[in-house]
Amino acid sequence: MKNFIEVGKTEDEQAEQIKKWLKENGPQIIAGIVMGLSGIWGFDYYNNYQSEQTINARSAYLSVVSNPNSPALTTLQSDHTDSGYAQQSILMMAKHAVSAGNYQQALEHLSPLLKSENEFIAHTAKLRSAAIYLQIGSHDQALSTLDADENSVFSALYNQTKGDIYLAKNNIDSAKKHYQLALAQLSTDSELRALIQIKLNDLN
Repeated sequence: MKNFIEVGKTEDEQAEQIKKWLKENGPQIIAGIVMGLSGIWGFDYYNNYQSEQTINARSAYLSVVSNPNSPALTTLQSDHTDSGYAQQSILMMAKHAVSAGNYQQALEHLSPLLKSENEFIAHTAKLRSAAIYLQIGSHDQALSTLDADENSVFSALYNQTKGDIYLAKNNIDSAKKHYQLALAQLSTDSELRALIQIKLNDLN
């Protein structure tokens, strides 16, 4: 790119040339600086806003944990719908409903979470829904809730729950099969192994 100052000119001529260049290009330079600073400020503002929103969502969630009737639940679900805390609060509400014996209400809480984009939330909601259906004797509904599981992290829990359901249906062979699958999928140091092994031993 051609230098905007010509070396061969006198100092006065160079000064005039610089003034002329700034006059012609100054607005663009200032605009570029302003836009750059705006971008930095906007990014910082967004980060600070996100941090503040996360803190507010967490505070509301803790309020719900300590008191399920807290008005913070409404705030959490209306103002922080995209936060993980909103879905965690629904899991908490379902847990409270089960403790109170309100199984249908618990299932209604869990229903929208079954297709959550958050895999942990979705699998947790499915496992808890299946456990509730098992509790109320809706065995086929419990099994259909536990559709094909492609996440190996949850496979053992799925198979253990399926084993419990088949046992409740008095289908001993299927119960054994799923308990054995669960044991094969668990790590050797898993605390769940002992419980499943006891169930399996009782069927032999």
